[in-house]
Amino acid sequence: MARPLRRHWLVVAAIAWLAANAILLWLYHGEPPKPLIGDEFDYNRRALALLAGTPVPETFIWPPGQTWFLAAAYRVFGTHVLAVQIVQIALLLGCAWMLMRLCRPLVGARAATAATLLFLLNPTTIAQAHWLWPEVTHLACLLGALLLLFGSSSRHAWHAAVAGLLVGLALLFKSLLGAFWPLLLFAFVERRDGRRVVQWGGAALFVAGLLAATAPVLWKGYVETGRPLIADSSIYNLDVGLADRSRSDYIDEAGAPALKAFLASADTPQARNALYLDRVRETIAERGLGDVLADQLGTQYFRLFNAKTLLVSQLPGEACAGRLGAYRATSLTPWIATGAMLWHALTLAACAFGIALWRRWREPLALFIAAFLLYQLALYLGLHVMQRYLFQMLPFLCVFGGAVLAMRDHEASPVLATTPARLALGGLLAAVLLALAFLGPWLDGNCR
Repeated sequence: MARPLRRHWLVVAAIAWLAANAILLWLYHGEPPKPLIGDEFDYNRRALALLAGTPVPETFIWPPGQTWFLAAAYRVFGTHVLAVQIVQIALLLGCAWMLMRLCRPLVGARAATAATLLFLLNPTTIAQAHWLWPEVTHLACLLGALLLLFGSSSRHAWHAAVAGLLVGLALLFKSLLGAFWPLLLFAFVERRDGRRVVQWGGAALFVAGLLAATAPVLWKGYVETGRPLIADSSIYNLDVGLADRSRSDYIDEAGAPALKAFLASADTPQARNALYLDRVRETIAERGLGDVLADQLGTQYFRLFNAKTLLVSQLPGEACAGRLGAYRATSLTPWIATGAMLWHALTLAACAFGIALWRRWREPLALFIAAFLLYQLALYLGLHVMQRYLFQMLPFLCVFGGAVLAMRDHEASPVLATTPARLALGGLLAAVLLALAFLGPWLDGNCR
């Protein structure tokens, strides 16, 4: 009976996912249609200018990948946002398929399915494919590379080259992996006969693939700035991040004025970064490193894990709570907001217990996931962070959450250890994450 029941629930999940897409697209394209928000304006503006043959001068703040992707979609399907959305919805489905294939050997088939559904049925995940930010395109490249590197015990030479190419493309969509991608070279270290052996050929092909994707852009950066460069907004985002005070998005945001001031501060990226690095040093000297770290711990992770996800932020509501009202008001919007926040809470709680109960930390994929999550948490302690940045972490968090949701299944149970101490640790971690998700507005006194 288990197999038919599983098929039954997968059909229900597919119908729910299609219905959620239809509802959110109906809200997006209704009257009035939803406007673009934040950096979506710039990506769209640059794509349209590229199509018109008058590309906008490069500022080297954002990598060019999403601009090229939008321009390509518009060239093929016409300048309709819906065309981009359909392509990104297909990419999101591809991400879900790759996540399932990637984590199945690690946690078993039932837990891999649970992890995939936890990720894919999240209302905010669904909405990510409807926006013009590069979150979905970047994630598709990253998961594709990981599937080639970790998804099979037998790896061919072309796997390494294509994985490198996909990581290079991921860097062209978002700069997130800029300091992290060298850790992927550990995928080419194997244990043979009790000793570690490096697959130098595979590692070389991986780097060659990465350079094949990024070399033209690096050369363009060198010609225009004097050094190989794709994009660099780290110092600007550090300066803004140190100024963040609200624990929620879209409340007291520096926004466009801060970026305009940064771009006007000097003529080259190097000069701008030097000026703003001095500003960062002055801020730390004035406030003291201890106070700065305390302030960052008191704001940044509230922003990252906030239950007021980007979808909820764009629904109608009070402006003092950071609700933009970009989507039109209907009788469904309160239900969508509630559903998004509850799904977010479920994901965080399941993930917390999964991390606490996890016992297979020596698996290469598990080590990569842990390093990737810690890397991003370290970045966002300083850099300006918004809730949508959690999206790149979400599939990997769902691996732990899926293992917990399928804990009664015999395939998933070996990866978890349900000792009293671990269960207590899971409860504590879940309480911390849920506090970060929901207490920010109360601590800030929003709308009081």
